[in-house]
Amino acid sequence: MTELVRTGGCLCGGVHFEMQGSLRPVLACHCSQCRKTSGHFWAATEVHRDQIDIFDKGTLRWYRSSDHAQRGFCNRCGASLFWRRVGREEFLSIGAGCIDAPTGLVTRAHIFVDDASDYYEVSPSEAQWAGSPQDFDSEPIAPSNGDEFR
Repeated sequence: MTELVRTGGCLCGGVHFEMQGSLRPVLACHCSQCRKTSGHFWAATEVHRDQIDIFDKGTLRWYRSSDHAQRGFCNRCGASLFWRRVGREEFLSIGAGCIDAPTGLVTRAHIFVDDASDYYEVSPSEAQWAGSPQDFDSEPIAPSNGDEFR
């Protein structure tokens, strides 16, 4: 049986990637850093680092946006592509919008909704956390549909 391979990349083609295997459902982060880096909220899936091959034509750059996070982007077209937690580099979050369709992904939860901007509403049918869910051990502030995140 062949394993599902998904592809994606930036707007100019300077960075592209191939992912094998299962992807985590999409989480939407509404924190101010994600909004400022992407121009909206950040919606991302996640893979183990050994499930993704990144092909870079010299345009991939990493920015340390806080003590806890690094963000990967294309320095030619400006595309926000990746997010990784400092000290947890074996996992990589990938911007859902950078993945070629059909993705087969669904959005399952929203985090940092207390930091969401005022020009949009967060879907009431999806689980929501006021801040970081700390690996989803805490209860959401809005109902969840009961699906697991991993």
